[in-house]
Amino acid sequence: MIITNYHTHTTFCDGKNTAEEMVVSAIEKGLSEIGFSGHSPLDFDCSWTMKMEEIELYKKTIFDLREKYKDKIKIYVGIEQDYFSTTSTKGYDYVIGSVHYVYKNGKYLSVDTSAEEMKKFVEDEYNGDVYSYCEDYYKLVKDIYNKTKCQIIGHFDVVTKFNEVLPMIDTSCDRYKKAVSDALSELLLTPAIFEINTGAISRGYRTEAYPENYIIDRIAKSRKPFVVNSDTHNVDSIDCGLVAVYKMLENKSYPYIRSLKEIL
Repeated sequence: MIITNYHTHTTFCDGKNTAEEMVVSAIEKGLSEIGFSGHSPLDFDCSWTMKMEEIELYKKTIFDLREKYKDKIKIYVGIEQDYFSTTSTKGYDYVIGSVHYVYKNGKYLSVDTSAEEMKKFVEDEYNGDVYSYCEDYYKLVKDIYNKTKCQIIGHFDVVTKFNEVLPMIDTSCDRYKKAVSDALSELLLTPAIFEINTGAISRGYRTEAYPENYIIDRIAKSRKPFVVNSDTHNVDSIDCGLVAVYKMLENKSYPYIRSLKEIL
């Protein structure tokens, strides 16, 4: 089975290992391709993103690794472009477009830092209305291709990241499903493809990848191929859950890419 991963973080942002350590681990785990997707800098919070002054070093590092390991693995240099980032996406092989914040009452509120923080945001800024919070999130997701011109839509429903450890969102609620449907309707018209992301599994927040199965089924009806990514932040999680997702897609006869060149 061909295994690839294009959602990879390193010590250039909030990852725990260097880019070369990630490459070596990917080779050891039998991946045929790996893509790096450092978090784009933000004007209001750089605690977990790449630094502007290190962008060129990041690119050079990955390009050098591509040459060094060209006989063992295909390497791509990308960026995970946040909706609120103003950083240029020029000079990368590909872009993952993601929403990590909503903007409410003059504040940027992280959607994936912790369950406790999310609960506090909803209580303080949304008067406890979690579905208003979700609606604001999906309005941004709906616009992510227009904003970033990404090839890959990152963790579409990451707003549910903590729903297993701290259930707050009933994903069968009509308001929630409408917000999801509106975003999907827009994004399915774009060239971008959706990732199935196993990152929350390796970090112990979820037992299944996202998006949820009913969202995967809706996307599959469009015949868009999926890309399967581990959203890895360390050498141990590069291949987390990937084979299981591939098998699920194959059992359902849902298409997925086997090489990034298929969408570039």
